[in-house]
Amino acid sequence: MIIYLLCVVFVLLCYELYRRYFPIMGITCKNRIGEKDIVILDLRDYNEKGTLKNVAMQIPYAYLRRHYSEIPDQSLHVVASDRMDINLGVRFLLRKGYSVSSFEIIGCACKGGIIDGV
Repeated sequence: MIIYLLCVVFVLLCYELYRRYFPIMGITCKNRIGEKDIVILDLRDYNEKGTLKNVAMQIPYAYLRRHYSEIPDQSLHVVASDRMDINLGVRFLLRKGYSVSSFEIIGCACKGGIIDGV
């Protein structure tokens, strides 16, 4: 009985680690702030003021479950402050049926879909 319990705990732990830290395949890191045909969704906290000027929506990840219905049904470019927020936010949006085409981590250089420094 204890072996089954340990197996269940191990599987749940692996799932949580996968969800938070494993990168999402098929979505590249790009700087798309100047493009017009894409909705820019900022997942950073409200108190993290940035230099982004063309942000269409700012919904912190903590409020995403509550306010995801306000996001327009267009292609999304997700901006966040770290890799974990990108992974969790993009997985949530994909599960809800949104089309996420790219992401960007503030303060980290993207070069051809590869993230430097993360």
